[in-house]
Amino acid sequence: MFVDEINIKIEAGSGGDGCTSFRREKYVPMGGPDGGNGGKGASIIFKVDSNLKTLIDLRYKKVIKGDKGINGKGANKYGANAEDVIIKVPAGTTVIDLDDNSILADLTVDKEEYVVALGGRGGRGNKAFATHDNPAPKFSEKGEPGEEKNIKLELKVLADVGLIGMPSVGKSTLLTQISASKAKIASYHFTTLSPNLGLVKLKDERKFVVADLPGLIEGAHQGAGLGINFLKHAQRTKILAHVIDMASTEGRDPIADYELIRKEIIQYDPSLALKKEVIVANKMDILKSTDNLEKFKKKYPDKIIVPISSLNNTGIAELLIIFADILDQEKEKTVSLHNNVKNYTFTNTAPFKIHKDNDVWVVESREIEKLFKMTRFEEDEAVLRFSRKLKGMGVEDELIRLGAKKGDSIQILDYIFEFKS
Repeated sequence: MFVDEINIKIEAGSGGDGCTSFRREKYVPMGGPDGGNGGKGASIIFKVDSNLKTLIDLRYKKVIKGDKGINGKGANKYGANAEDVIIKVPAGTTVIDLDDNSILADLTVDKEEYVVALGGRGGRGNKAFATHDNPAPKFSEKGEPGEEKNIKLELKVLADVGLIGMPSVGKSTLLTQISASKAKIASYHFTTLSPNLGLVKLKDERKFVVADLPGLIEGAHQGAGLGINFLKHAQRTKILAHVIDMASTEGRDPIADYELIRKEIIQYDPSLALKKEVIVANKMDILKSTDNLEKFKKKYPDKIIVPISSLNNTGIAELLIIFADILDQEKEKTVSLHNNVKNYTFTNTAPFKIHKDNDVWVVESREIEKLFKMTRFEEDEAVLRFSRKLKGMGVEDELIRLGAKKGDSIQILDYIFEFKS
């Protein structure tokens, strides 16, 4: 089964907790702190496997979780790191964050890896907090929470040439003629229910991948027929090859078919209309096709039009050379653009936000929330450290500036504190 889209929740593992411990041995006075650090939590990593062609292995997974790191122990024993979770995905997988609809990664190269959710670092034991001023700290950290994300995986097949067109125009037949693909062929519409890929090898050793994409009908950009499937996968191709039944074997007009396809492309994604295109005038073995081809050429004199017969295997060799030549030109453009790419760095200028909800001051910040989750509030020194951190970040000054008074309620996550300025 071809599965090209799934939603899934990702939960990386939290770090192991640090340990609060003191060395206690007979005849060793003032042993000092010896609490070890916790281990790192498991990260969730996507890795491209070129042997996979579908997302079906992830279809029934609603949540992917990483293990928590092992807690630290006394006697300076560090907890072990949890083993990262590696999820294999097919080449052409796009990772989308559902919370803000941003694209996190576009995985196209075999064995390429992307850390979709980072495991939390291990909490530090009290040994790590020992200083000259405080040689025996009585607190340690909890492990850092692992990242959590709601993501969408979307597979778009990787092909150099996409064969597109109305149903039953001969796309599948053409693919079987030019490659070893075994696409389904029958005398009814929508025999192609998912993209078929075929590798084409020319005599001059040039190679490229061709995709037979599901047929279009009017309204495809809104989901009619198999249109959304077709249009989504066409986004990755470098050449759009419009296969047209130039013989009008089903009573359709070739020019009207072509214009309908162009209309659907532009309405779905205007950038698709800017791709290189080749008009493949198919079924030229039928007499009526010659007159239709002449009309088509007069209507579109600037288009690349290649007459072929998939059934008789005529004109196909010339078509493949044209594909290869265009791909060579596109490859040169891609290299030129890549050399001119500039990298930009974005910084976050707002470390926290504060707003008032009824009589409660709500503090929101990923960094503060992380610090909160890593604090052992049952340890007095840990509470004092948490307060110092907030003050150092400017939270106290900002609350006072906004009008907070002693005794007001301050909320972080689901917990309420009393403001003591």
